Amino acid sequence: MGIGEIILTAFALAMDAFSVAICNGLSAKKSTFKQAAATAIFFGGFQALMPLLGFYIGKQFEDIITPIDHWIIFFLLAFIGVKMIMESSSCEVESNAFALKNLFSLAVATSLDALAVGISFAWLKVNIIVAVLFIGVITLVLSFLGVKIGTYLGSKFKTCSERIGGVVLILIGLKILLEHLGVLPF
Repeated sequence: MGIGEIILTAFALAMDAFSVAICNGLSAKKSTFKQAAATAIFFGGFQALMPLLGFYIGKQFEDIITPIDHWIIFFLLAFIGVKMIMESSSCEVESNAFALKNLFSLAVATSLDALAVGISFAWLKVNIIVAVLFIGVITLVLSFLGVKIGTYLGSKFKTCSERIGGVVLILIGLKILLEHLGVLPF
């Protein structure tokens, strides 16, 4: 696997985190640099950690994780999405999307596919350090931008953005589930 393929893989892995970061931004009336940075660090950190972990786990747990990773992702994102919708009794309520426990849950949910990629890296001729650095940095930058884009869109359109963010999280989880079940093409 060459550097170009590693970069493409990094962007592909970062897309879920980017989408969820936009949802976090949508759910906030205003996001601070600190909130965007915390989201970026959680998401980028987990996206880098998971392939590294997967690389070292390799074949040992492939049979256990791969068949159920899509279910884990779906249930985590659906749970968080439903929670966001239920907590948005009014559009004026400030979201708790940047709470550490929520960032942790979202970071884990969006990085499980990176764990599976890391497992596959174990069998390919991949420089794991280079791969992890690209995956982490690209996810970090896109997640930071995602929060800012989401905040801009949420304040611009004055919608019940927390509800929209919750629905989008559920749809992302459903998309991942349906792809892995073969209902939707990858």
